[in-house]
Amino acid sequence: MIGIAGAGAMGSGIAQVAAQAGEQVLLFDSQPQALVRSREALNKVMDRLVEKGRIGSEEKEAICGRIQYTEDLSSFTQCELVIEAIIEDLQAKRVLFEQLEKYISETCILATNTSSLSIASLSMGRRHPEQLLGIHFFNPAPLLPLVEIIPSLLTDSTVVDRAQKRIDGWGKVTVRAQDTPGFIVNRVARPFYGEALKMVEEGVASALEIDAAMRHYGFRMGPFELMDLIGNDVNYAVTETVWTQFFYDPRFKPSLTQKRMSEAGLFGRKSGRGYYEYNGSTATQRMESIEEGKAQAIFERIFCMLVNEAYDALFMGIASREDIDLAMTKGVNYPRGLFEWSDSYGREKLLGILHGLFERFGDDRYRANTLFQSGSI
Repeated sequence: MIGIAGAGAMGSGIAQVAAQAGEQVLLFDSQPQALVRSREALNKVMDRLVEKGRIGSEEKEAICGRIQYTEDLSSFTQCELVIEAIIEDLQAKRVLFEQLEKYISETCILATNTSSLSIASLSMGRRHPEQLLGIHFFNPAPLLPLVEIIPSLLTDSTVVDRAQKRIDGWGKVTVRAQDTPGFIVNRVARPFYGEALKMVEEGVASALEIDAAMRHYGFRMGPFELMDLIGNDVNYAVTETVWTQFFYDPRFKPSLTQKRMSEAGLFGRKSGRGYYEYNGSTATQRMESIEEGKAQAIFERIFCMLVNEAYDALFMGIASREDIDLAMTKGVNYPRGLFEWSDSYGREKLLGILHGLFERFGDDRYRANTLFQSGSI
């Protein structure tokens, strides 16, 4: 039995993934209306899959029947794994874990779906901190294959193995990451947004031009399209969390532009307006082509920053080169892994661009990682 705490978009998505993999699932939320919305959303998704011929009506009924909806945490007594997927607030998660401990067994694995909070801080005060770890799905969970597995300093190694094996069994691609701010994806991807915002603030290029340039080089979405999809409030909150947890390292400094967008309620698609205006889920404007020279300059500035961050994650032992490349392709749909791509693009060329940015701005965000400079992996 799998327990999911939180019936929002992430919790509902994880419940769907588990149910489609044949698991019996208990989906909890303290708000009855959230459970109603979750059930209705699942039925709509399953109906679309039936219409497209991907599943039969009997399979749909079986999947939906594997999820039970509850407002009572005491139902979780038989769960072997419980995944928390509530709001990204440290205290709220701690309170939930304290309540869960009244009901779950000593052998139950307790997991958090946090995207950027410290697993160690969530483990503090737990009765069995060795049973707690991060299991971070990406949104939408049924579509994106990547799951980051993040043990804390206190997590038992056998618990990590059990959890990873379970999630592998759901057909997901798992990577292991150290318990550092942003883990792999939300750490390495920060320049994709941050450097794009900086270029707009400098007047180097518009959001339309930057998005067009990044799509030109194989990204499915540009940074501003993606921020609007994620939610500018959510993306800003993650940026601020990573920045503060890295002791205000300038590499992760948030953008004032993004802060103001969040404060104004311009969240993107979910509010109808962000960097673009939306008619339903479709942006009302989009640049389909851009002059090659400008596209290259925009791409290389963002790309060299992404590669530098990937090298830094490797240097700090956050994950292996293979898992970092896998995480960026499977978690955020990058066209190629950053190490593989930079090898073919030319490490020295990218390093030269980074050095040029440092000389131009004198900003520590452009300092090159030692491994990036030496090229010795």
